[in-house]
Amino acid sequence: MSLAYGIQLPVQSQSTLYTEGWEAAAGPADLVEIARAADRAGFAYLACCDHVAIPRRLAPAMSTVWYDPVATLAHLAAVTERVRLLSHVAVVGLRHPLLTAKQYATLDRLSGGRLVLGVGAGHVREEFEVLGVDFERRGAVLDEAIDALRAALGPEEFPEHHGKLYDFADLGQRPRPAQEHVPIWVGGSSPAAVRRAALKGDGWLPQGDPRDRLPDQIARLRRLREEHGVEGPLTIGAITEPLYVGTADWHVGRRTLAGAPEEIAESLRAYRALGVHQIQVRFRSRSRSELIDQIGAFGAEVAPRLD
Repeated sequence: MSLAYGIQLPVQSQSTLYTEGWEAAAGPADLVEIARAADRAGFAYLACCDHVAIPRRLAPAMSTVWYDPVATLAHLAAVTERVRLLSHVAVVGLRHPLLTAKQYATLDRLSGGRLVLGVGAGHVREEFEVLGVDFERRGAVLDEAIDALRAALGPEEFPEHHGKLYDFADLGQRPRPAQEHVPIWVGGSSPAAVRRAALKGDGWLPQGDPRDRLPDQIARLRRLREEHGVEGPLTIGAITEPLYVGTADWHVGRRTLAGAPEEIAESLRAYRALGVHQIQVRFRSRSRSELIDQIGAFGAEVAPRLD
């Protein structure tokens, strides 16, 4: 089994937890070139976050730079050829499922079937309040939203869903997605999120679990699916440590995996041994050109050693 690798795009979200200094002055042209580089280097997906508005109390840490995922991924679909397009994650409870389905079905159709819909519960109370959505019930909202989206992104022109929160039928939506089955990956590492991923997801997107937590999480995913008779594949993901391919002449941080391609590949192969199917990578960089060089080096020198 090969270990797939994807990337959360820089520039489109600029939390102080991970953004590099050069991103503050970057923009659409940089995103395009980075997306093209990832496409050339064999990356499985490009990922984009989702926040509607950041309250002033959180802005110093989170920043207010959060590109819209549908608009951003659609733009990048037009300048790439094969790489998949992942919302990591769309807070789908903020919008009616038919609205979400319209947006993402169109994206899937325009991109030739490259969408992976990553969904999560969200964590910013003010976003929910300003949009009139109950923050305290966001988990239950997401649970039903996933069911409604399964129907709304399916093959039927007139999808149907009857639930406690959403009820629709006899309302047609075209274009339909290009894919017969749009994969839904569920994000989050809380017990509720892991249970949701196990029972409702086609994949799991952990939220920063360190390596030593992954075995227990993965075992719980598998146990829950077995107990509830859930069949079919589940794509298990992991977010790696920051990476730097080669020897850096600057301080890349003590947690960064840096060094020769084989050293990095050996470390990353351990994820596959844990039962991980895809890793999301992030590279340390001081400029767009250095990041593109890192993406290319990873695709050419590290990725072939992941098998």
